[in-house]
Amino acid sequence: MGTHLRLATQQDAAGIRAIYAPVVRETPISFEIVPPSEEEIGARVGKTMTRYPWLVCTAQESLLGYAYAGGHSERAAYQWSVNVSVYVHARARRIGVGRALYEALFAILRLQGFVRAFAGITLPNEASVGFHESFGFTSVGIFSRVGYKMGAWHDVGYWQLSLQPSNGRPSSPRPLPSLSDDGSLPEALSAGSTNAGRDIAAVIKDVDAENLAEANRETERSESTE
Repeated sequence: MGTHLRLATQQDAAGIRAIYAPVVRETPISFEIVPPSEEEIGARVGKTMTRYPWLVCTAQESLLGYAYAGGHSERAAYQWSVNVSVYVHARARRIGVGRALYEALFAILRLQGFVRAFAGITLPNEASVGFHESFGFTSVGIFSRVGYKMGAWHDVGYWQLSLQPSNGRPSSPRPLPSLSDDGSLPEALSAGSTNAGRDIAAVIKDVDAENLAEANRETERSESTE
């Protein structure tokens, strides 16, 4: 028994939502106000993976975390830059899930030919800042009081990572599906590994219990608004 990294599918929407919905409802980490539905998340996964990677970390049937990349801007000259995000289930932290996801994500992005990765972090968040800087991200600026949520204005800091040298004239980045054609994707996915070890059975139990509790809370919220 252990953890497994793979490309996400639209069928992972429920597991992704179980992680993301509490972040939206209870924190300013995400600037979304209302958690997206499973259908919306599935659509996002499908759209993202026409070009960029979206990864999940699983243990048996439980989804422990996910990470994905997206375009930094629509303007053509930005095509070598991506925005990245990683989310880990509240009951699956400190076993290396986030690190494994990012390691594999960055390996895939390098294969595709992307050069810069950017991460936005709602401040203050020492844990996220430290996590990103451990990969070599450097601070490139702060947008002051740029978002209002949960009764307060929030700053967002931006961090940048060099994925590979930016020398000379680059070729256009490869879309994600093209990596399946040359067999390079499995090796990139293997770049990430967790340190879950023998504790993984307990992690799975905690994740499943929290997901059930969250589903019950969701039902109660829906009934109270009817």
